[in-house]
Amino acid sequence: MIINGKNAILGRLATRVAKEALKGEEISIVNCEQIVVTGNKEFFKKKLEDKRKRLGTTLSGPKVSRTNEKIVKRAIRGMLPNYRVGRGREAFKRIKCYLGVPKEFEGKKFENLEGKTKGKKTQIKEFAKW
Repeated sequence: MIINGKNAILGRLATRVAKEALKGEEISIVNCEQIVVTGNKEFFKKKLEDKRKRLGTTLSGPKVSRTNEKIVKRAIRGMLPNYRVGRGREAFKRIKCYLGVPKEFEGKKFENLEGKTKGKKTQIKEFAKW
């Protein structure tokens, strides 16, 4: 299954992809930089900055990548049951995220998950700049 991330809401896309991956489906997500995150922009900015803080030495602490496709993959990982062992790990291996559309997917049919938003929205590429 190939999913087009253009104008898709991050949370809804993550839950859908997690469910399909647990069923055994191979999933590729293209245009990860155009996925929409809804909600308060300052809250997400602070949340990402908190994840970048290091505790103690510079070698310890949570280190979260800010690239667009890795933000999407981390959101999906949060929807899976224990991504380190068992079926969660197998499902996580079946998920691939890409910036833009790779050559291998050109000309193929994509599934769109566009959603309506009520509140504030921003695209992931803005988060990667922080």
